[in-house]
Amino acid sequence: MTRSITHRGAFRRSPLSLFAFVLFALAPLAAQATGPASGLGQAWPNAPDVSASPRWHVYVFQRDGVRFVQVNDLNGRVLGAFATAGGQFLVLPMGSGANLTAGAADAAPTTGETVYNDGTLQVTATPASDGSLRLRAADTPCTDPVECSTHIAPQ
Repeated sequence: MTRSITHRGAFRRSPLSLFAFVLFALAPLAAQATGPASGLGQAWPNAPDVSASPRWHVYVFQRDGVRFVQVNDLNGRVLGAFATAGGQFLVLPMGSGANLTAGAADAAPTTGETVYNDGTLQVTATPASDGSLRLRAADTPCTDPVECSTHIAPQ
């Protein structure tokens, strides 16, 4: 003799089960809203825009003593990004202009529009004759450590 088990009533639509479902469905959104700045490499990261120019979007992240600076155009397209710590620069392989991005050690001109400057780091954008954009990051001396750290979004 075989018994058939029916699960009628095993999952009832009660207010408690509906609340639990909604709670678990919305938990990732709540974590994103209250968590630290994130989204390095994204078009619209969860970080404040700290650009010194209305023509660019600049986002700064910091993690484990390393500062990451990302430059986007007005449409959110990632143009390039840098990592910097202790006066050293690393060009990150992201963005449409990653091959046109230079750190302080590279022999690139410092002319161009300042897109970010927090007193310790300056990022400039220089249009090239072929229509591309060259980004360059360089250290700048900081005289007020409190002011120099105000534009960094912790990660």
